[in-house]
Amino acid sequence: MSRYRGPRLRVVRRLGKLPGLTAKIPRKQTPPGQHGKMPRKLSQYGIRLQEKQKLRFNYGVTESQLIRYVRQARQSKGSTGELLLQLLEMRLDSIVFRLGMAPTIIAARQLIRHGHLLVNSHKITIPSYQCKPRDVVVVSQRRQSRELISRFVEESHQSPTPPHLSFSRETLSGLVRGVIDRPAVGLQLNELLIVEFYSRKV
Repeated sequence: MSRYRGPRLRVVRRLGKLPGLTAKIPRKQTPPGQHGKMPRKLSQYGIRLQEKQKLRFNYGVTESQLIRYVRQARQSKGSTGELLLQLLEMRLDSIVFRLGMAPTIIAARQLIRHGHLLVNSHKITIPSYQCKPRDVVVVSQRRQSRELISRFVEESHQSPTPPHLSFSRETLSGLVRGVIDRPAVGLQLNELLIVEFYSRKV
């Protein structure tokens, strides 16, 4: 399944608030489609699919990428669901979004692809790059890069920087202090249902 490029508010109306996808709030609260106002009872499979879709749309990953992350989380020690969220949150595009340098994860991915950001003084153009504790993310010294990201930081309506990160508005630099805790993720989903959804595929 390829990366989603369609209307984002339709997804938000169907799945709920997804800060990584869009900061906009839909006017209508009913699900999209002509049958949106009719209450619909989901099957057990439907519930698990919905939770998986929340994760996929929020972080902007493809189906094959998400399966790889689930496999990686299952091979590590600890709670598979929490490890899966940690892997997604430690992606460079997620870190840039969490630092307030971009309004959405999609915008963060574009900034990275265009070479506006450096990690430990090296230009990284891979949004899925896995950051580690003590990594430093800074804006390139190019005037265009600094003006663009300064505007994003000023317009940022995001919640305070999570405890596993620190950000300096003066130098436009962020530090990865550690691995994110589950409460700081902030997404309203049940990661255990996602692990169950992939139990037969992984």
